Amino acid sequence: MAVIGLGYVGLPLAVEFGKQREVVGFDINADRILELQSGHDSTLEVTADQLKAARRLSFSSQLDSLRRCDVFVVTVPTPVDQANRPDMTPLIKASETVGTVLRPGAVVIYESTVYPGATEEVCVPVLERASGLKFNVDFFCGYSPERINPGDKVNTLTTIKKITSGSTPEVATAIDAMYANIITAGTHKASSIKVAEAAKVIENTQRDLNIALVNELSVIFQRLGIDTLEVLEAAGSKWNFLPFRPGMVGGHCIGVDPYYLTHKAEQLGYHPQVILAGRRINDNMARYAARNVIKLMLCNGIDVARSTVGVLGVTFKENCPDIRNSKVADLVREFESWGVRVVVDDPWANPDEVRHEYGITLSRIDRTQQVDALVVAVGHNQYRKADVRELKTLCRGDMPVLGDLKSLYDRHLAAAAGFTVFRL
Repeated sequence: MAVIGLGYVGLPLAVEFGKQREVVGFDINADRILELQSGHDSTLEVTADQLKAARRLSFSSQLDSLRRCDVFVVTVPTPVDQANRPDMTPLIKASETVGTVLRPGAVVIYESTVYPGATEEVCVPVLERASGLKFNVDFFCGYSPERINPGDKVNTLTTIKKITSGSTPEVATAIDAMYANIITAGTHKASSIKVAEAAKVIENTQRDLNIALVNELSVIFQRLGIDTLEVLEAAGSKWNFLPFRPGMVGGHCIGVDPYYLTHKAEQLGYHPQVILAGRRINDNMARYAARNVIKLMLCNGIDVARSTVGVLGVTFKENCPDIRNSKVADLVREFESWGVRVVVDDPWANPDEVRHEYGITLSRIDRTQQVDALVVAVGHNQYRKADVRELKTLCRGDMPVLGDLKSLYDRHLAAAAGFTVFRL
């Protein structure tokens, strides 16, 4: 077996299979291979002990290492471009790689999030061209969407039910049995590859829309002069009220996957309204938050064009080094468009990755480098445990602004500490 792509999804999968069978963990990034061979995972999804436990797992960036494999699991990213159109390039290139080493009888399973039909419409033709083999005669395909939640140490790969599917009933059964060997939570065998693809893409679309709703409510409540969290806590006293919270929606899934579904829908002549409306709301939240902080700074007499704003957190979610599609970058750019100097601090993020991806240089915010306003953008434990009086010492002036975008702090205590508070 080979697992193609050793990121947040592929590595945990390779490790679990590597406890039971011979697995080649393949990635085109040679540095990533060296890192894993040394027993370290920079994503923090897999510990050194877990790597050691996968005794039948090897790592390689060499194509020849794949030639002895008869099962390939593709776990490469599926991003969108600047116009929010699906970018299938990583998936196509991975399919080309697999196709060059594909042997008769082999099975190729895709885990990357795609629109319904993509596996058979996009990937299969690439496999056929690269291999010279015929689909469902010489080789077979499956789709089993990833459901890993980066940074989550409770809901892990093995404890989340796995959707499986195959291009023939026999292959579907074999793929389901293969995953059932490592997934303790069990499996759900879908009736077709297209159904499995659709199930995955609507999971994050549903979540995206629910967050969009509370984000829009937050905008309304702010104009009404009432606190969103207080409203949600009151409404949450009913058993069936869904406990979503407002915030910036980034990451590799929730902020991306709906665009795959809407892209396919538009190809079919249907123009989605609700899904894209939710996307517009969520994509605008970083700008909305920054402008509200700016407004309060102006009201407090702070010279915005000569001010410094400190931003705590740059990863797309808490307690995780993952910076993919982080909306904090949008927040920073909005502040900078007002002439603000922005200092970004994050104990979890890799400074080199942040600089490369977003052009942001991580720094420290402390009593020697005070700021005029403080925006807590990510709910890392380090920030969650902070006392608002300690945060106040990071700020200069008598009337600093606190943008508590994750609602981590009691707003009354923050006000008593001397902050003018904005929160979503």
